[in-house]
Amino acid sequence: MENPKQYRGHVVVLPYPSQGHINPLLQFAKRLASKGVKATLATTSYTVSSICVPNVGVEPISDGFDESGFAQAADEETFLQSFKANGSRTLSQVLKKFEDSEFPVNCVVYDSFLPWALDVAKEHGIFGASFFTNSASVCSILLHIHHGLISLPFKLEDMPLVIPGLPPLDIADLPGMLKKPDSNPAYLRMQLNQYSNLDKADWIFGNTFQALESEAAKGVAKLWPAKLIGPMIPSAYLDGQIKGDRGYGASLWKPLGEECINWLEAKAPKSVVYVSFGSMVSLTAEQMEEFALGLKESGVHFLWVVRASELSKLPNEIIDSVKEKGLLVTWCNQLEALAHDAIGYFVTHCGWNSILEGLSLGVPMVAVPKWADQMTNAKFVEEIWEIGVRAKEDEGGIVRKEEFVGCLKEVIEGERSKEIKKNSSKWRELAKKEISERGSSDKGINEFVELLVPANAKAFLNGKE
Repeated sequence: MENPKQYRGHVVVLPYPSQGHINPLLQFAKRLASKGVKATLATTSYTVSSICVPNVGVEPISDGFDESGFAQAADEETFLQSFKANGSRTLSQVLKKFEDSEFPVNCVVYDSFLPWALDVAKEHGIFGASFFTNSASVCSILLHIHHGLISLPFKLEDMPLVIPGLPPLDIADLPGMLKKPDSNPAYLRMQLNQYSNLDKADWIFGNTFQALESEAAKGVAKLWPAKLIGPMIPSAYLDGQIKGDRGYGASLWKPLGEECINWLEAKAPKSVVYVSFGSMVSLTAEQMEEFALGLKESGVHFLWVVRASELSKLPNEIIDSVKEKGLLVTWCNQLEALAHDAIGYFVTHCGWNSILEGLSLGVPMVAVPKWADQMTNAKFVEEIWEIGVRAKEDEGGIVRKEEFVGCLKEVIEGERSKEIKKNSSKWRELAKKEISERGSSDKGINEFVELLVPANAKAFLNGKE
């Protein structure tokens, strides 16, 4: 990038300030930088210090809560309104900063949760591209609601829900916020607001890939003409095109701890169950105990990540009782753990990033969805991609010990286990193929990069007029 003659455009990438959104957008910035684009991550003052990536610049913007981010806000609605006002102003300042430089910004790639960023880009006369961090299938459901093609609330008598490109969906398969739309109206508004000005975006990106979700993408292509450019996980675990790319790039990313490594190294290949419910899901003490008893009864070796804030929900006698077969840790680098030879299975909450990581590393799953898009993702894990089984809750919303043990046994040694393991390997190879050179995701990124070159960008704009 030192030679202006080689300038292929400058993209500012703007994520929603949470780990599950920063990771894939930062990964996209690295992909662009590896192809000769100047990439700058614009992130909130509270998160800016955690970003450290070679070849990607970092600029602070404000959400109005610079000391501790979302935790400072009274509620979600307050945070979103403040972020829109302060984020618009400070993103504009970042764009102005580069206007007279060697590398003026010619595109903002923004998290779809932040549609106001498109307005800022257009005010500066540059491209705007929306980046969706969930599946094409979930986008399809939400788009049909946004455009009034299906209405809320859903009723049991209207099930199954039939949408082009998707399998029939029962009430248990729908995103959590759609079953009780009044339970968290601010979150539902944010989900639907992703599509408010989407028709004005120059590009739409989806963190998924053709082999995985081509039918879902085709079914909604008129409303969501997205380039599928995923999976956005570090290159070392897939194609290796980006040298040394083994982590997402936030300083929160740490190597697998010595305790974890030593423990895993002593275990046989594919013998350990990795258990993690992500950084947002909070389980009840009753549910935690059911999982602990289930892990103990199953007799498997397991590595269970229990956040420090959740650890107090497990009685000391329960913690002591599982130590013989398991290791409980308060933090673990998920990618590095899933890639370890000893890990054979993944108990997951089914957040989209976790699904892509497990799938890209070929690890069979036990799906334990709790909210948001996780229910829909779990449906595909079990029934469409056939890479795992879904644990069923009882009437009280608890996955009981017996159900959990049954799911573990089914994935490890049950009737479907061979097919699940075969499919997991198949999807890993397909993920690798799609993001590798000449794969469909790689081609999609290359097409975008070529249109950023100033001469090509001018022709692209003329063609749109």
